[in-house]
Amino acid sequence: MSAAAAATLVLVSTSNRVTTLTMNDPRRLNGWTNEMMAALKIALQRAAADPDTAVVVLTGTGRFYSAGVNLGGTLQLGHPETLRQEIIRHNQALFDMFLDFDKPLLVAVNGPAIGATVTSATLCDGIIAATSATFSTPFHRLGVPPEGCSSVHLARLMGEANAQRMLGQEGWTPTAAEALAAGLITDVVADDQLMTEAQRLADQWVAAGKTRSFRGGSARDELKAVNARESEAVATAFFSPRFLEGQFTFLMKKKKHMPALMFLTLRVSRPLWSRLLKA
Repeated sequence: MSAAAAATLVLVSTSNRVTTLTMNDPRRLNGWTNEMMAALKIALQRAAADPDTAVVVLTGTGRFYSAGVNLGGTLQLGHPETLRQEIIRHNQALFDMFLDFDKPLLVAVNGPAIGATVTSATLCDGIIAATSATFSTPFHRLGVPPEGCSSVHLARLMGEANAQRMLGQEGWTPTAAEALAAGLITDVVADDQLMTEAQRLADQWVAAGKTRSFRGGSARDELKAVNARESEAVATAFFSPRFLEGQFTFLMKKKKHMPALMFLTLRVSRPLWSRLLKA
């Protein structure tokens, strides 16, 4: 990705040693396409190397924080085992991007957050949310296991019962107020005060010399091991009949016919190619 393209997808501004990264693709609800994730990686790498950046704030433009990973835009047909290995690599690298970041990260959730954009936020130092924000982790409905270390980390933040409400069949989508009460996030403010409060909190972190930390008593090395394990499970689940059928149905409802056709092709031909997957 070119620097110009990355700068368009993720806006960067710095004030008082606080660098704010703003996902800027409101037409796609700031969804994590390959391009958006590449732009985020570039922006985080530059912030990590910037001596004038002590704290990073991540937020989004428009009414959504992010609609999550765009599966139809990130997967391409190929040899099943090659594709499985690519899913493992892609999923693991996505969350390692947050786990390996060495400066404090504050997520300012300006609206609905879905899937990996929720679980990645829990790997940061804090989450401040606008009152209009909601938090959805629809893994059970999609037929995939938890990712982003949520199989372990989410219960540490909000208790086992609340974690299962989000990750399990109920598919609970807490509001900002509910997420704060449960312990998923660290603060809630009025929508029009979100970035002012995010900057104020980040300024406090700079003044206090805050260093990178993980909430809930989790440690980086442990979370990286969890991420690797979950990535294997996610990749395996992506080839299940339930997941392939679910993606086809979902994409057809969204009138995304070409990506839907890809998942239909995989489902129909599964008896032939599934034997090519490693056990």
